[in-house]
Amino acid sequence: MDPMSARPSNLDPKIADRLKRTEDGLVPAIAQQYDTGEVLMLAWMDDEALHRTLTTGRATYWSRSRGEYWVKGESSGHQQWVKSVALDCDKDVILVKVDQIGAACHTGDRTCFDADVLEAVVGERNDPGGP
Repeated sequence: MDPMSARPSNLDPKIADRLKRTEDGLVPAIAQQYDTGEVLMLAWMDDEALHRTLTTGRATYWSRSRGEYWVKGESSGHQQWVKSVALDCDKDVILVKVDQIGAACHTGDRTCFDADVLEAVVGERNDPGGP
């Protein structure tokens, strides 16, 4: 499927031309609390969701399950106010730094990464002055 023909968009072509999308025309978007660095959630954007995010000051995503746009917090009140937006070096992930009001996760948790922490060996780096 040609991502550009999927849904019409007002995204600046200079930005759209740089994006590397999935086959269904989407780019993963990571929401991060702008002042603490806390990773809040991952959602998906198409070109129009990115355009709306860049031009409204509110984080807007594409719902793969519902097939529609959603503005974070529009129904829950747990809004995301955009502070900055950046592409990663490969142009296939969007980082949206936001001011999160309330819970970011639909479960009511502050982040989508609070509830299922996996056991992992904690790595330690060697002392730079050591062997």
